[in-house]
Amino acid sequence: MRGKGFTFKQFHIDHSKCAMKVGTDGTLIGAWASMPYTECRILDIGTGTGLIAIMAAQRAPKAQIVGIDIDSDCIEQARENVAASPWSERINIIHSSLQEFSSSEDLDIIISNPPYFVDSLLSPDEKRATARHATSLSFSDLFDGVERLLAQDGIFALILPPAEAERFLSVARGRLFLKRRCNVWSTPESGVKRVMMELQLQPPKELPTIEKLIIEDSGPMGYSAEYRELTRDFYLKF
Repeated sequence: MRGKGFTFKQFHIDHSKCAMKVGTDGTLIGAWASMPYTECRILDIGTGTGLIAIMAAQRAPKAQIVGIDIDSDCIEQARENVAASPWSERINIIHSSLQEFSSSEDLDIIISNPPYFVDSLLSPDEKRATARHATSLSFSDLFDGVERLLAQDGIFALILPPAEAERFLSVARGRLFLKRRCNVWSTPESGVKRVMMELQLQPPKELPTIEKLIIEDSGPMGYSAEYRELTRDFYLKF
């Protein structure tokens, strides 16, 4: 830790101005989503602190990355975090909704840790409600934006709780196709707590890859070997 935020191996994230702080979900999808070593264009939808955009820059050394968000405080914070990172020249943070965002070129990778609460009680904190409730970005809007912006051979990666993951797959059925899925368990007994997915516009030639990731176990470090391997380039403790 350093100040108000979270320190990773190669960068620091200040989250003092953002309703949603650095958490496991963003780090998981930032570390798990497929990243090429070739030149590519990446979009982070709902960038918040800029965490996923910065992780993408670390993992994809030839990528040009754009992060978008509708919260002006998050935009300010993300720009500060990007400027302090080693990859500021390759990341552009834009104040825009997905519905209004446009790109002159199709995007190779789109990543999102999207708002997902639909039927639950809204938080009295307006910014936190916007960050976590699908009031400003419904699954239908998210799907429409991805379909509009994604290259024909591109990949869309996102993380959701299991019920919401099935709801999103229902919205996307027949137009976005599952390529890869990882069911995330907090502990060996917890059951599925999050689902990470990669989807594409073209029907896959093979059956989707289904993975399982357990975060905590009874080993000497308290975390599974798979989780430590996934996040070792980022977390200081690994």
